[in-house]
Amino acid sequence: MNEASKTMLYYSGLLDPIFEGRSILDIGAGKDPIKQDARIFDLEEGNAEDISLYGLGKFGCVFSSHCLEHMTDPVKALKSWWDLVETKGYLVVIVPEENLYEQGNFPSIFNGDHKATFRLGIEKSWSTNSFDVIE
Repeated sequence: MNEASKTMLYYSGLLDPIFEGRSILDIGAGKDPIKQDARIFDLEEGNAEDISLYGLGKFGCVFSSHCLEHMTDPVKALKSWWDLVETKGYLVVIVPEENLYEQGNFPSIFNGDHKATFRLGIEKSWSTNSFDVIE
C-alpha cells in the first residue's frame, strides 16, 4: 500500500471534508494520488521545489505526502506550494517524524534520498538538516 492509500485508510474522516468540492493538486503522488480526480505533480512533471514555475494555477487543496523530505530547501518548497492554494483553501503536508522514521540516523539509512528531517515542537535535533514543523 502506498502513502496516499494509507493516509486515506486512517484519516479519510479528517481529509474528506477538506477535499470535498475542491480541486486538488497532489505533489509527489506517483501512481497513488490522494483522490482519483487529483492533478498529479511528480518528478516527470518537474521540480516540486520550484513548482510555481510551471503555471499550474490555483487549487482548493494542495496535498503532499512524504515528498517534502526529498527537497533540498523545504522552506522554499513550502512557500512555492502555498502560492498554489486558493483563498480559503488548504495546504496539507505529511512528513515522517525524524525520531520515529530516521531513528537518529542522518543521512537516512532507510531512504538515501531524504534531504531533511522534521520534528514537532522539539527544540533540538540530532539531525544536521532538521525543521520544526511548528516553527
